[in-house]
Amino acid sequence: MFETLMNLVQQQSGQAVVNNPAIPNEQNDSVMQTVASSILSGLGQQAQGGGLGNLLGMVVNGGGNVQANPVTGDVQQHVEQNLMQKLGISPQVAMSVASAVVPMVLGKLMNKAADPNDSSVDGNSILGAATGKQGVDWMGMAGSAMADGKLDMNDLLRVAGQQGGGLGGMLGGLFGGR
Repeated sequence: MFETLMNLVQQQSGQAVVNNPAIPNEQNDSVMQTVASSILSGLGQQAQGGGLGNLLGMVVNGGGNVQANPVTGDVQQHVEQNLMQKLGISPQVAMSVASAVVPMVLGKLMNKAADPNDSSVDGNSILGAATGKQGVDWMGMAGSAMADGKLDMNDLLRVAGQQGGGLGGMLGGLFGGR
């Protein structure tokens, strides 16, 4: 999963990172590594902090309108913060890199997951990496949960309940504010 994510970041980072005069060339690899790892940890924060429904919806819809999904904005902020904290990149540059790269990478990642001819990543591996629960048939559960054509709180509770005991950790932030 991380290798696929890293490849997508490298493919989408040309203008925002490699050709960016505000980022020294010797920092390009570090920036791309930080972006990739921050996207992955940002997805994890979403899954663990109340955004599981939005993340599940994004994966199930093959990306859909990634720009409009709240997961994208939250992951983008996470990437910005890590670029500033870990690499000392200015807020303006971090924001421009994150806003250029994160939506494109998430869109391509979700499209790859939805493509039956692409075995590099699937919905189960994305959700498994985000939740820390590998080997779970997330997509099967999502499909049965969404049998009525929509994803609502009852569906999320049913999916989380099938994981046994993980309801609090997986949906803990869903009812609370941030």
